[in-house]
Amino acid sequence: MEHNISLITTLAAGFGMAMILGFIAERLKVPALVGYLVAGIIIGPATPGFVADVGIASQLSEIGVMLLMFGVGLHFSLKDLLSVKRIAVPGAVVQMGLATVLGMALAWWWGWSWGAGLIFGLSLSCASTVVLLKGLEARGVLETMNGRIAVGWLVVEDLATVLVLVLLPPLAGVLGGTGVPTADASPLWMTIGQTLLQVCAFIALMLVVGRRVLPWILWQVTRTGSRELFTLTVIAVAIGIAYGAAALFSVSFALGAFFAGMVMRESEFSHRAAEESLPLRDAFSVLFFVSVGMLFDPVILVEQPWRVLGVVAIIVLGKSLAALGLVIAFRYPLNTALTVAVSLAQIGEFSFILAGLGLSLGLLPAQGMSLVLAGALISIALNPFLFAAVAPFQRWILKRSALARQLEQREDPFAELPMSTERKYLEKQVVLVGYGRVGRRIAQALEARGIPYVVAEQNRELVEDLRKNGKVAVSGNAADPAVLIQAHIADAALLVVATPDLLNVRQMADTARKLNPAIEIVLRSHSEDESTLLREEGVGTVFFAEDELAKGMAGHILQRFEARPASGHG
Repeated sequence: MEHNISLITTLAAGFGMAMILGFIAERLKVPALVGYLVAGIIIGPATPGFVADVGIASQLSEIGVMLLMFGVGLHFSLKDLLSVKRIAVPGAVVQMGLATVLGMALAWWWGWSWGAGLIFGLSLSCASTVVLLKGLEARGVLETMNGRIAVGWLVVEDLATVLVLVLLPPLAGVLGGTGVPTADASPLWMTIGQTLLQVCAFIALMLVVGRRVLPWILWQVTRTGSRELFTLTVIAVAIGIAYGAAALFSVSFALGAFFAGMVMRESEFSHRAAEESLPLRDAFSVLFFVSVGMLFDPVILVEQPWRVLGVVAIIVLGKSLAALGLVIAFRYPLNTALTVAVSLAQIGEFSFILAGLGLSLGLLPAQGMSLVLAGALISIALNPFLFAAVAPFQRWILKRSALARQLEQREDPFAELPMSTERKYLEKQVVLVGYGRVGRRIAQALEARGIPYVVAEQNRELVEDLRKNGKVAVSGNAADPAVLIQAHIADAALLVVATPDLLNVRQMADTARKLNPAIEIVLRSHSEDESTLLREEGVGTVFFAEDELAKGMAGHILQRFEARPASGHG
């Protein structure tokens, strides 16, 4: 029966080794992710002893990528995606271009053909969705402005990579590969047009039809009262749409699942859908890292150490510096630039797919695939440490570099209020930090009562739009005293922190109280423990979502009972 249970043995070996080595890694104060990668190497074909099925492990990891991207879509609205388009689209395209050129230059130096160099460079240019999300989630910044920019940037990279994957086969002959298109193949312009139409058709279908159909399906399933049927529906929708996107529209599994989650977000059951799919997402994302380890052959580290070092330098340094420069050029804060740079300092699933296709088309030498895998493994293992280094490095560079301080205080027209700002917005006003879903509702309530307010928001594009609509807003991170000073916190009546990013809330509160000791501070919290700590520290008036929901419901119930006539009791 041995040949019939390769799936079970792969799952048992993968999960078992990942659990043991993940635990050891955590005990050694190393991210568990490193343990998962080592587990893959141990059960892979490059090491002696038991060898798991690489093909099955690869397919299982694809399921992990689908479920993870579906979960991101559930938390990432179309508005979030469009709000970062001005930085994500040009940023991703230019950064991919620079990384590809660096890879081509390195390959040319090694004596490879320019076609091989192009595939090699493209493979080094696209970051891993799974690694990015794990890093952002671990730091608690997935739903912040920095997180939205990084995820939006990667969605653009994914779209660009999908286009490359479709165009490579017909271009193989031109690039010097063996996969020359057949005589009846379509012309290149027709292939490009067809690809763009397919991607646009899928996105349009999801946004127009999916936004109506998916919430309706969830509502019908909920009416049955069956929890397991609800969970099954969520998983079936995620994997079914991802597969359909790939089979019918030539869109990647990851992008298909992302858009499925994004349109399901329109349903009021999106929060429950995210919770129900979380255990499976976590389990299968572990298998992704195990499968990466299984593909890696450690011999390359001994045979070609300098080439491996060059590849890692392009991924970790080249891509990071390119992203850092681009984000700073768009006048975003240094913290945003560092977060995006670190997020993209790795490669993963799309790199393997690109390199594999290059190999099958006779464009990329076998050594190229090994170098891409080595670069992926090392950059993925380094990524958690790079994330942890962002805050200390920022403090260090600001103390020692005049240029860094200058970048923090650069002349940005949206970082200062216009001289023409009316006096009512500069005295006894509300300073509203964050203009997301919560901040927008607070702003509407203030407008309805005629209460003046100033918005402090990290999203520079959003600030630009607010000013076009006649609202008073300033761009920047409110943890930076300069931003609160620009919002005239010294004369404000109230500071309202409506952003989900509470990492810097104490710094905001300290700055506000130093400049205005009498100011009242109102903030939101995501958890009961967090809200208790903030109340104990006296940071301000804390609103916890579940508390407010319970109060609202209880108030409504009591109001109904008070309104009942006395005769109603008999």
